[in-house]
Amino acid sequence: MFQLLGGLRVYFQYQPIRTDNAVFRLHNVFTTVLLLTCSMIITASQYVGKPIMCIVNGIPANVVNTFCWITSTFTMPDAFAREVGKEVAHPGVGPEFEGTEKKYYTYYQWVCFVLFFQAIMCYTPKFLWDAFEGGLLRTIVMGLNIGVCHQDEKEKKKDVIIDYLLRHERTHKLYAFRYWGCELLCLVNIILQMWMMDNFFNGEFMSYGTRVLGYSEVPQEERYDPMIYVFPRMTKCTFHKFGASGSIQTHDSLCVLPLNIVNEKTYIFLWFWYIILAVVLTLLVMYRLVIIFMPAVRPRLLHARSRTLSLETAVAVSRRTDLGDWWLLYMLARNMDPLIYRELMIDLVKRMGEKIPPRA
Repeated sequence: MFQLLGGLRVYFQYQPIRTDNAVFRLHNVFTTVLLLTCSMIITASQYVGKPIMCIVNGIPANVVNTFCWITSTFTMPDAFAREVGKEVAHPGVGPEFEGTEKKYYTYYQWVCFVLFFQAIMCYTPKFLWDAFEGGLLRTIVMGLNIGVCHQDEKEKKKDVIIDYLLRHERTHKLYAFRYWGCELLCLVNIILQMWMMDNFFNGEFMSYGTRVLGYSEVPQEERYDPMIYVFPRMTKCTFHKFGASGSIQTHDSLCVLPLNIVNEKTYIFLWFWYIILAVVLTLLVMYRLVIIFMPAVRPRLLHARSRTLSLETAVAVSRRTDLGDWWLLYMLARNMDPLIYRELMIDLVKRMGEKIPPRA
């Protein structure tokens, strides 16, 4: 029996202490991993495979491929609406006349680096919060996230926690606002990244997802695939060189961009994911504002966080504590054994001198 208890204690000792919430982790962990994965996939496609293949007569293919990759390629926007096979060779690729509008693409060699930079931006709020938090919650919990411990040890640890809370009463407001500031930073980061991606794709990203969704509703004669418009698979590239007589010769090459098959799928997923994150983070920030400016909801939130705690005890604690202390107690409810937490709160109310109102 003692060996079993010892084994449980060792197991739960290494259980993580949650100092944040699920939405915070979605932004800082899941999105970071997602962006790094996309960056690695595109990097592998770019540097292991052939990201561009151009067709031109009289010039070595590797020379044209390298030139068109490091400079830019282009399409003609008016050619996207023309019939493929009759009026144009491929979507966006048609005959070039004087004054023809061109849409240049220079982003593709930078996509893997931009995604990596975005991953760093998404991880920054977690890095800052971990530095601000400094292991305070883990220190306070002292292994009471499980109920498997001796009664004497449990009582001593509860006394230590209560002594700390009373001695440092009304000193945790900065702790709470730093965390909420990091949550706000997540929302700012998502909005900033969407603006950056929109500029990176010359104003095409913000409406990218809605155009893809509305693609089937456009009349057939006016329809063209918005993913191909933003991430064309066939483009043109102009290469100049000197001829035998010293005159400048112009070569029009047709370029295949297989990398854009990966790019278009990557960014349509990112568009939807960033929209979802922006909405969820906005709701989270509004929820935090309710907590800050409506103290009456705090007891019910504390009671909802730990159902073993009576609403009367939650009211008594919330009445005595300020916003920062209340938030610390709320986070303790997430990380402590429910029964131990209930006992801790009852003892804390008694030590504070608050009277728990009788049940109605």
